[in-house]
Amino acid sequence: MTATRRALTGAAALATALTLSGCGYNQFQTLDEQTKGAWAEVLNQYQRRADLIPNIVATVKGEANFEQETLTKVIEARAKATSIQATPELINNPEAFNKFQQAQGELSGALSRLLVTVEQYPNLKANQGFQDLRVQLEGTENRITVARNRYIKTVQDYNVLARQFPTNLTAMIFSYEVKPNFTVQNEAQISAPPAVSFDKPASK
Repeated sequence: MTATRRALTGAAALATALTLSGCGYNQFQTLDEQTKGAWAEVLNQYQRRADLIPNIVATVKGEANFEQETLTKVIEARAKATSIQATPELINNPEAFNKFQQAQGELSGALSRLLVTVEQYPNLKANQGFQDLRVQLEGTENRITVARNRYIKTVQDYNVLARQFPTNLTAMIFSYEVKPNFTVQNEAQISAPPAVSFDKPASK
């Protein structure tokens, strides 16, 4: 290869790099990785919650005459939520993502109803083991909210880049599709942690 040809090749490579950079190519790489990281943290916190539930269920089962329908709904909701394979690719599949978030929302609702029902059982309210589990659950719900909010913001940044001109041209060329996000309806359903009181019963 002659010096002139090498110079032209180098110039073409530099021009391509500058063009890609100016059209958001590098931003797509950064935001795509940030989205994956944010999603991994969401999954990590959802798994943390799922791991707590068997201990909560076991403790509640020890209470005589506890409302079985409420307990059964929690067990069923957990089974449904954990049956969905939460892979990194899920964030690129709107239909699968929607099913996943609906299942998590149903689990949040079932847990909230369970903890409200527990208020009717003084023995459970006074059970230190159950109180500790409730504190852990509240902390996990807060972590879920933080992780989900981070994911929402990252996806919003990514999707704006994929839709606005001229970076939308780069998105079309490299097949950077708009990513699914948590819906407003889903946020209203699952963003609030269970409404429970952590006050200990007054001593007699």
